Amino acid sequence: MAPSSEGPLSDLTVLDLTRALAGPHAGMMLGDMGARVIKIESPTGDDTRGWGPPFVGEDDERESTYFMAANRNKESLVLDLKSDEDREVLARLVERADVLMENFRVGVLDRLGFPVSRLHELNPGLIVLSITGFGHDGPEATRAGYDQIAQGEGGLMSITGTGQPTKVGVPIADLIAGMNGAFGVLAALHERSRTGRGRVVRTSLLAGMIGVHAFQGTRWTVAGEVPGLAGDHHPSIAPYGMFSTKSAPVQIACGSEGLWRALCGALGWDPAEDGFATNAERVAHRDALITRIESLFAAEPAEHWLALLSEAGVPSGKVRSMDDVYSWDQVLSQGLLLSVEHSTQGELKLPGSPIRFDDNPFSGGRSEHVAPPTLGQHNESIREWLES
Repeated sequence: MAPSSEGPLSDLTVLDLTRALAGPHAGMMLGDMGARVIKIESPTGDDTRGWGPPFVGEDDERESTYFMAANRNKESLVLDLKSDEDREVLARLVERADVLMENFRVGVLDRLGFPVSRLHELNPGLIVLSITGFGHDGPEATRAGYDQIAQGEGGLMSITGTGQPTKVGVPIADLIAGMNGAFGVLAALHERSRTGRGRVVRTSLLAGMIGVHAFQGTRWTVAGEVPGLAGDHHPSIAPYGMFSTKSAPVQIACGSEGLWRALCGALGWDPAEDGFATNAERVAHRDALITRIESLFAAEPAEHWLALLSEAGVPSGKVRSMDDVYSWDQVLSQGLLLSVEHSTQGELKLPGSPIRFDDNPFSGGRSEHVAPPTLGQHNESIREWLES
């Protein structure tokens, strides 16, 4: 794969030593924006190459769809960092890179011979992104970081679900840590443009979980109220949630008194009725309000109510399955389904970047995206580049 010549980050080279999801997601975000991302893998490859099913391909060409979710727009170079020869290759890469990303346990990179002090001796302008599970210092710094553990330890599961704490359906702690990491890298690169010096950017799965508590966090830190399971309805706004109909559930978001009045107008209700006249009253009587809405909605299918709500200007929507999402014309219009050519699997469809620029109809900073690499696919070309 030739380095990208387009995109806002096309002049950057990123060394991605991360595995699993948080770091690889950060690297993919930078690659989507045009950076050259060299994924450095052990001889056995990123752990996620073995995570499945589902897999695609046969036998020695079998590939994990999990790996494909976080590794487009990258090159793969296999290095055994226990080998003196391969550590020398890494040192030469560091000299030519702008960013190095790692998510080893605290102290591992030092033991491999690459403490931050040496990295900055090799390249004073290098930005180092370090992603850990619980932070690089503090009493629990050495704990391994896994998404579901972080969702629980960081409080997110305590406000998710009904009946008992529930994890989010994607590895949200990993994904948010990756996004935070990419954001921190860009801030450090901007600073480097003024100072010429690199720095270390640190984030963790735990920090990501705390960072998205939003109003649920201040319910405790400011109001002294411990939030409980939120289920399918907003704890501070009503009606705002999912409601059953004759066929399928619909979602309604009455985020203002004006929208409440619009909903009441569509349903033939009095918006000033005792017990429901203000948002605070509706929150206090949420169960009764849900029962009232669902009793009415049981008479007609979801499509009827969605059409009625749309005409009234009340925000509403379906709960779509994944196959429905990726065939939805709105998703396709935003460039959120990418077509790439894989070296062994042929044409693949991948979810696209969430960022889009005004001069590009596709998501991300490229007009053409590149498929996730096979293990060691770019060994030869990268080594040739180092010799050039």
